[in-house]
Amino acid sequence: MATDVVETRGISDEALMLEFQGGSRPAFEELFARYRGPLYGFFRRRLNGDQRAEDLAQETFLAVIRAAERYEPTALVRTYFYGIAMNLLSAERRRVAKDSPPGKESPEPATREASDSVLWIRQALDKLDDSEREILMLREYEQLSYAEIAELHSLPVNTVRSRLFRARVALKTYLDPRRSISEATAESESRENVRLTRAEGEAI
Repeated sequence: MATDVVETRGISDEALMLEFQGGSRPAFEELFARYRGPLYGFFRRRLNGDQRAEDLAQETFLAVIRAAERYEPTALVRTYFYGIAMNLLSAERRRVAKDSPPGKESPEPATREASDSVLWIRQALDKLDDSEREILMLREYEQLSYAEIAELHSLPVNTVRSRLFRARVALKTYLDPRRSISEATAESESRENVRLTRAEGEAI
């Protein structure tokens, strides 16, 4: 069995999933090794608590096992896994919101041992539109392609691109508002200098 595990490491996710559908335990173990960390990080960045993130990562794999026969090889395994994770995340957020006392906001993602810069980024991310924030996080943290994000959100690729652009601009503004103001001032001064130059030329 150890030899089989080694041999699976050079196989694509999709080929491993097909082998798992055929009953290969080493194939599933390799998929677990590849995606346990990324899925844990996905939940950890969006929820409060290491343990709950770990639980939901495990639940994602349980869902994969239960629905293995429904996987179609036309879909990327990565998109398939994150699609399940997003559904579990939505259910978890609904549960937390339901269990929270009236008027009390749901707890923010845990900030234990987080540096000032990490907290700063989290606060800026929280100011973004929900859809744009999720698209930005899928792109920057999960490193998903535009096409993968579009599939997960059932959006045209161009819509993903435009929302991602808006999210990046907004995030930059929230992270460094003084820089944004100075850049706007510099741009305004530049336009004014051009007008003055033209006026001087006409006067001459």
